[in-house]
Amino acid sequence: MRRAIFPGSFDPITLGHFDIITRGITLFDELIIAIGINAEKKYMFDLEERKEFIENAFANEPKIRVMTYEGLTVDFCKKVDAQFILRGLRNPADFEFEKAIAHTNRKLSEIETVFLLTSSGKSYISSSIVRDVIRNGGDYTGLVPDTVRVKK
Repeated sequence: MRRAIFPGSFDPITLGHFDIITRGITLFDELIIAIGINAEKKYMFDLEERKEFIENAFANEPKIRVMTYEGLTVDFCKKVDAQFILRGLRNPADFEFEKAIAHTNRKLSEIETVFLLTSSGKSYISSSIVRDVIRNGGDYTGLVPDTVRVKK
């Protein structure tokens, strides 16, 4: 079985993430969306909200599981028997950053990283931009799946 994880904080999940996940499930038998927990980080959405946004977005996709993890991504891969890490690339800066992580992960384990380019119409979207739009009262709905809703 070809199992991959798609790690991130997903604060919140964006249409860019959704694009990579939707295209990624065609490459693997199972895709685990792995929400990393970082105690040092201040999130806009709590862990349960982020998990719920993702689970609801992919409720009808049996090849997707949503899990949380702490620590090294490669250790989580070993724990769930994943052979691949799926990552999305929006721009050249993403590539340089992700390449360094992929090389490090490869040095630490046998895990392969698979990169997909985000579709051109979604390459400008990031969670930090979405959070900024939300903080400033803008219309974020065209940047995230319908399952992401801000409580007022």
